[in-house]
Amino acid sequence: MRRRTAFAAAALPLLLTAVACGTAQKTATGASPAATASASGASASGSAAPAATLAGPLGDAKNIKVEGASGVMPKVTFPEGNPALNSSSRVIVPGDGTAAKDGDTLVANVSVYTWDGKENKVVGSAYDKGTPEFVPINQNLPKTLHDGLVGMKPGGRVLVVIAKDSLDQAMIDNAKQQGTDFAVTSQVLVIDVVSAAAKAAVGTAADPGIEGVKLVNPGGEEAPTLTTKTVAQPPKDLVVKTVIKGEGPKVKENQTVMVHYTGKIWGTDQEFDSSWKRGEATQFPLNQVVKGWSQGLTGVPVGSRVVITIPPELGYGKEGNPQGGIKGTDTLVFVVDVLGAV
Repeated sequence: MRRRTAFAAAALPLLLTAVACGTAQKTATGASPAATASASGASASGSAAPAATLAGPLGDAKNIKVEGASGVMPKVTFPEGNPALNSSSRVIVPGDGTAAKDGDTLVANVSVYTWDGKENKVVGSAYDKGTPEFVPINQNLPKTLHDGLVGMKPGGRVLVVIAKDSLDQAMIDNAKQQGTDFAVTSQVLVIDVVSAAAKAAVGTAADPGIEGVKLVNPGGEEAPTLTTKTVAQPPKDLVVKTVIKGEGPKVKENQTVMVHYTGKIWGTDQEFDSSWKRGEATQFPLNQVVKGWSQGLTGVPVGSRVVITIPPELGYGKEGNPQGGIKGTDTLVFVVDVLGAV
């Protein structure tokens, strides 16, 4: 199911807040597990203020000191004077294991700093929140950030400086509205890589055992094929059947999950959304989705593939979701790969 709207800037992960409040993200419309939708915008009027400038020589990111072990809040010391206004990256700790590549999603602890040459404040850190976040490596990221993440390994730490040369004008303007002027500041990210999320549930697949639902599991990273064309009556209650049991920790009700999924309507086989067809996994906070998702995925081990049937009252209710072609009487059927939870 596609997101119907972007989340507010305050709810974005720290990484996306750092790159101009998430304007690098693509958004889409359609049916979404989000129970409610919101939109925000900003407009400006009047004449523009003169552009800010820096007096004196610019700083050098090589002089930023990062102390402490990967896996704990870093101690970052900035050089005196102006910030650097060019983007760069530097590996602090290389890590071990499989190197990340384009298209991967990392689980990482991100700490963000505003480098203004004065206070150099901490914007925020995953260590303060007590939970890491998903960091997708894709072409939506500023190039320096993307290239800094490629090649990183679990247990590794990388320092990335995001300056105006990494951002387009829309991102620069949006950041300025949020209080960050990239004409005179840069943002510094220290990213501690925990692991890489799986791309698919892997293992021996069992039949879900739901009358009227068929599932073909081709194996590997290929998407399963869900069929819901049937004259059988749908279950009245929420049904969750495990197809592949993962070996990861069980999902908690207050976590954000990364999933691949296909959603169809019971009886008609009408597909209203599929992350597999979009070519990228999706992240959802379980406390911001329809009840059938939050209840159905809570307690499922990471790495699992499940089939969920959701009755109308645990889905979109009597109103349905006209945008997705879902009526208020429709039972929804999903096949879901749970790839990660933070």
